[in-house]
Amino acid sequence: MEALASLFAPLRDGMYAVMTPISDFIWSYILVYLLLGAGLLFTILTRGMQFRLFGHMARVTISARGAGEGVSGFQAFATSLAARVGTGNLAGVAIALWVGGPGAIFWMWMTALVGFATAFVESTLAQVYKHRNEDGVFRGGPAYYIERSLGWRWLGSLFAIFLLIAYGLAFNAAQSNTIAQGMSGAFGIPDWLTGLVLVGVVALVIYGGLKSVARTAELIVPFMAIAYLLVALWILFANITAVPDMLALIVKSAFGFGPAVGGAAGYAIKAAMENGIKRGLFSNEAGMGSAPNAAAQATVKHPAAQGLVQSFGVFVDTLVICTCTAVVILLSGVYERLLSTSAGDSIEGIKLTQDAMVDHLGGFGEIFIAIAILLFAFTSIIANFSFAAVNVEYLFRHHARKAVQILRLAVLGMVMIGALANLEFVWRFADLSMGLMATTNLFAILILAPVALRVLRDYERQRREGVAEPVFDPKVLKRPELVDADVWPPKDVR
Repeated sequence: MEALASLFAPLRDGMYAVMTPISDFIWSYILVYLLLGAGLLFTILTRGMQFRLFGHMARVTISARGAGEGVSGFQAFATSLAARVGTGNLAGVAIALWVGGPGAIFWMWMTALVGFATAFVESTLAQVYKHRNEDGVFRGGPAYYIERSLGWRWLGSLFAIFLLIAYGLAFNAAQSNTIAQGMSGAFGIPDWLTGLVLVGVVALVIYGGLKSVARTAELIVPFMAIAYLLVALWILFANITAVPDMLALIVKSAFGFGPAVGGAAGYAIKAAMENGIKRGLFSNEAGMGSAPNAAAQATVKHPAAQGLVQSFGVFVDTLVICTCTAVVILLSGVYERLLSTSAGDSIEGIKLTQDAMVDHLGGFGEIFIAIAILLFAFTSIIANFSFAAVNVEYLFRHHARKAVQILRLAVLGMVMIGALANLEFVWRFADLSMGLMATTNLFAILILAPVALRVLRDYERQRREGVAEPVFDPKVLKRPELVDADVWPPKDVR
């Protein structure tokens, strides 16, 4: 194996030399500004829908159950949240906090606030242009609405390929690797055994199809999110006297007024903004084009309803779960001890979160984080498969069943490899693919935003008229012929 690795080392190093600067340029100089800019624009165009409709958003999400033979709005919400909520909520937040200081949390919140509107636009478009599959579950997402509305199958295919590389293969290996490390550290379980068990459990879910993924996500995601929230709330109230100082530290550090100590860049405002914004974007995925693949599966009466549900997912992921991690760390003694020593110079994110939880809860804290890692990462794997399957079917529409069977085997193979191997190359490749995927999707939704705005206005008009559950009529669109009539028939023929 070592001889084989050394043989391919020059090729690997050459690809690193090409991929790394391209990926860094996309993420640092294009995507951060494009995602934030799009979020601000959509916030203005929707008249601050995330603030005006937040209460309604929460009610629609909670009540979005029941879809007959299809996938309910809540199941689609749980599937997208399963992909959003992963090990990044535990490790990524810790890294952003350490490198960018507590101020990074403030900018993470600001990123989420504008991300609500972006998530609404992309998920509403996915609902408008979805189509009915023979298994009774709808299909849709960026690849579909790019082709259907813009007529550019080549661009839709590029998006599908980028998503397949990132979500179908690389991210699943990375999640598996994190689970194996967590099980080994907390319980001493060998990596190979964790890999085998994980392959078996994942296979049980993904061979059941997209409905199986949705049902599993619906069961696990609310449980894991509520459990993590309750533990964080207990820690918050147990340290309630320290909370005002913690909040003041976050706000002051966000604008460069915190103490300039600790971390790679101290509490400088630039470091706080960059790390907080990137963490927020990575975590809630608003504008990335991933969540719309789940949003399109929902059986709903109006596209805007699922757009609002998916928008609420940004709140749960970033403003709730990521904030829980920040609270656990900042209210622990671990953070201050690391600041006063050089031990934190090369701190690992998950280690910081684990140590902080142990500081609060003793030995139970380490076990709790290991279980949280397992649930967060497992649900991400099955949700990632769901996204990848939708796009494989798009690419190989005439041989969809065979292509999905191959995808299942590839996903299971990457899960096993991820539990055993160092995947730095795969992770770098995924970063590049995800950046290209997000850029493609943002380009499309900026063009198609007027469609989502028309749908939102129709939804709000019906609510003002007293309609408890608005029903969509494609005639409100400029080009209703681009919508599948068997999915969204005009009201007068129903």
